[in-house]
Amino acid sequence: MSGKPTVGEYMTREVETVSPDETVAAVARRMADSDGHNGFPVTQGRTVEGFVAAGDLLLADDDAPVFTVMTENLIVAHPDMKVTDAARVILRSGIQRLPVVDDADNLVGIISNTDVVRSQIERATPGKVGKLMRTLSQIHGVELDEERREVEIAALTPTQARVYADELEGRQYELENGLAEPLVVIDNGGTLYLADGHHRAMAAREAGIETMDAYVIVPRSTVDLGMAKTAEKEGLRVVDDIEVVDYARHPLVETTKRLQ
Repeated sequence: MSGKPTVGEYMTREVETVSPDETVAAVARRMADSDGHNGFPVTQGRTVEGFVAAGDLLLADDDAPVFTVMTENLIVAHPDMKVTDAARVILRSGIQRLPVVDDADNLVGIISNTDVVRSQIERATPGKVGKLMRTLSQIHGVELDEERREVEIAALTPTQARVYADELEGRQYELENGLAEPLVVIDNGGTLYLADGHHRAMAAREAGIETMDAYVIVPRSTVDLGMAKTAEKEGLRVVDDIEVVDYARHPLVETTKRLQ
């Protein structure tokens, strides 16, 4: 992705909305039945009239229309706005989700604090990919291509023999909240070697997720990868072959105990 990321690149385009005339009780039911929503934009057609949050409904009469309790003084974002600017607004205002409107004030999406974090994660990952590509090119003298695609977890050959249980819990949380970095994979003659993201791949497998987003490095001719030799030596063929090491055996913890 070139330049600074914009709100339009990371916003959610399919937005659940409510109308000004819906009752407090109806909106409360929708909120309770939704997947983690704690507020909705209030729209008339495509025009944003306000925003209703869970706190607005607490002491309101069940039969009251939403327009009587919604917040009308809205802070909104524009699709061309830099994500960093949206992050600044979210941080300073305490608002977790900003409606995104176009030049005609029509609702075109919504951006959340989670989307902001994800944008920064995805900008960090290409740095890893670029560094790995330069290293592979120097070692093997081969031209490389880079692709962004979904890969099957079951098709990955791991190149790391173990992961740590405490870090695995962190990656599970990230997956549940849409914050996981893409994997980094090398497609060497059709064999997919997992170069970066073993904890994320394990977390996905345990969560029953079958595919993950990945940066895929493709050598234009098959190369003799050192990580392939490591996988063979360790008997690693599929993600299930990775050992999960208990937190108490984490090297950092062991070192700390020895220093005590």
